[in-house]
Amino acid sequence: MKKDKQSPKETGHSFEDYFKRAVNPLFVLLLLSERPMYVYEMAQELEKRSDGAYTISLLYPVIYRLSSQGYIRDGQKVISADNRVRQYYEITPEGASYLLQIQDVYDQMSAVVKQIRDSSGGIVK
Repeated sequence: MKKDKQSPKETGHSFEDYFKRAVNPLFVLLLLSERPMYVYEMAQELEKRSDGAYTISLLYPVIYRLSSQGYIRDGQKVISADNRVRQYYEITPEGASYLLQIQDVYDQMSAVVKQIRDSSGGIVK
């Protein structure tokens, strides 16, 4: 019996989902290369810098993965005026080195995508 294919919306695996999964570590490391931040602050900063076009609801898995890989570490914990504990994260020297590597890969891949799109005779122009 042939199984019906689900749409990307039904599976939660749209092109945008995959793209964000790929670039979120780059964005987190870029932000943390500027200064230590807490998770909500990073999400707000990404949204602000993209004029609202880039939002992320699940940043903690990215943080945990980068932390387990040694690219970021827990910074200080601060109790806010409204009595919330904010865990700041900071980039490690290994994370700074990895950031340089993935920026290069991103730049190369972006150039390749542009090259292929520009040479396409199809609808994608």
